[in-house]
Amino acid sequence: MSSFFTLSVVPNTLDKGDYGSVGSYSYALRLAVPAESSHVRRLVRETVAWLRTSKDTDQWREPWPDAAGHHERILNDLFKGKTWLAWDGSSAVATITVDTEEPLILTGQPLWPAHRRDEAALYVRRVIVSRRYAGQGLGAALLDWAADVARRDHGASLIRVDVWTTNTALHAYYERQGFTPCTDQDARDLADYPSQALFEREVNQSGSGFTRFFIENA
Repeated sequence: MSSFFTLSVVPNTLDKGDYGSVGSYSYALRLAVPAESSHVRRLVRETVAWLRTSKDTDQWREPWPDAAGHHERILNDLFKGKTWLAWDGSSAVATITVDTEEPLILTGQPLWPAHRRDEAALYVRRVIVSRRYAGQGLGAALLDWAADVARRDHGASLIRVDVWTTNTALHAYYERQGFTPCTDQDARDLADYPSQALFEREVNQSGSGFTRFFIENA
């Protein structure tokens, strides 16, 4: 997987909650390192504050599974080279984590249904865009980039995400991005795992035309 991209956001006159005509920007998307955990945590905190004041959901109201465990999960992804940051100059403005390993609930049980685990997929999580940069299509471009990584670098046909169970607005967002819900997992098997809404999308189902946004650098 390449470790550096340049991202150029191209204005789009269609404003359906995914894009906004806000000018032209350029960003660098780089693999994050453990020393940059503060940037990821800042983006999380910013999103928590926005969710509390603007959305009818309990998502991230409390760190999951607790404060220490939440911090450990972020660091673990950084140490394993799974987390990326998008930069506007010296400011980290978005993040995404991509993983070839299926997410597990606290009991160690895989999250996705057993009969779906043989399907080649790349799992995404912690897809966060700073509220100051919302409406530009940056989230959609990151998802399309992840789909290309899945196809190109891992031979996967799907990208998957587990979404906070009560955040129905976020469910609708992923459906607008071409994801379909997986409804054949028994909630009784997932105990108190908070993100039980499972979504997936075929990697060739691009929504933003991210190649207009990303120029790969050597």
